[in-house]
Amino acid sequence: MEKLALSEQIEFRNVTKLYGQVIAVRSLSLTVGRGEFLTILGPSGSGKTTTLMLLAGFEAPTEGDIRIAGKSVASVPSYRRDQGVVFQSYALFPHLTVRRNLEFPLEMRGIRSAERAARAERILSRVHLDGLGDRMPSQLSGGQQQRVALARALIADPPILLLDEPLGALDRNLREQMQGEIKGLHKEFGITTVCVTHDQEEALTLSDRIVVMNAGRIEQTDTPEALYDRPVSRFVANFLGDANILDDPSFAVESDTPQPDGTVAMIRPERIRISAPGATKSADADQRQHVAGTVTDMIYAGPLRRYHVAVGDNDVVIREHVAAGRQIFQIGDTIQLDWLRSDIRFVTT
Repeated sequence: MEKLALSEQIEFRNVTKLYGQVIAVRSLSLTVGRGEFLTILGPSGSGKTTTLMLLAGFEAPTEGDIRIAGKSVASVPSYRRDQGVVFQSYALFPHLTVRRNLEFPLEMRGIRSAERAARAERILSRVHLDGLGDRMPSQLSGGQQQRVALARALIADPPILLLDEPLGALDRNLREQMQGEIKGLHKEFGITTVCVTHDQEEALTLSDRIVVMNAGRIEQTDTPEALYDRPVSRFVANFLGDANILDDPSFAVESDTPQPDGTVAMIRPERIRISAPGATKSADADQRQHVAGTVTDMIYAGPLRRYHVAVGDNDVVIREHVAAGRQIFQIGDTIQLDWLRSDIRFVTT
């Protein structure tokens, strides 16, 4: 029998899930290390939520096996898997106080009343909800309800935490605040965490590794930095941030590396500099490709200014930080673009 490495806590082995004739997950193989924060990222219908439901035990695989700590759990029901789960809808019991919501999973495990109360107070303090134990969920804000849901998932010290679009119902400021809270809790508790989201920023902020899924398959798995900087396909490049795909055949892309067959050139918007024609060239000008273009759009977005520039048949997007004294270009302006040849990446089509 194959022995699972000690560092691996979760393993999917060639898992397929069918709903009638629809293939939701195709031959998925994936391992998650002990203590790792892994995010499954993808658009609607990519199979990411089905993958999480399979791990949680709410769905059973049609083919393949799922192992936790080396033991198959494919046929183990959800209530017998020692996992904490947080849903986008929070799933708090509306008729129970915050304290009773927290104590409920401990009561189901037969833990005594005094110990339940002590644990509830400790976890309330940890998620900054001191003094709110007697409130009903309806008396809390969305951010506070999400903290209660996290606390309830963590209170029984499960070895695995599953997060299903945990911040999708919150506004932007609360999402950013809760991202920091989740990251801090993961660091403190060291729980193996699997998160599902379609929010690229959330995935980049929280994760040790990201799995990008498309049409039930894994497109690429890597660290956030590697995925963003070195996407392997056009899909990953476009899904994880903005990407300039330079596929106009009449435009010659210069690169430090040869272009593999079946690929197109790609560069990220923040890697491109925009300047007026005839502007002084930088000290590394010999390492850069310089091209002329015409501004087709300019969008002000607070700290960033976003330009669209026509270069041949390519629509090139540039993002630059707004700063005092920086020249602002208008629609119709002829401008100069340049970028390091080493910043060009090649992705499959």
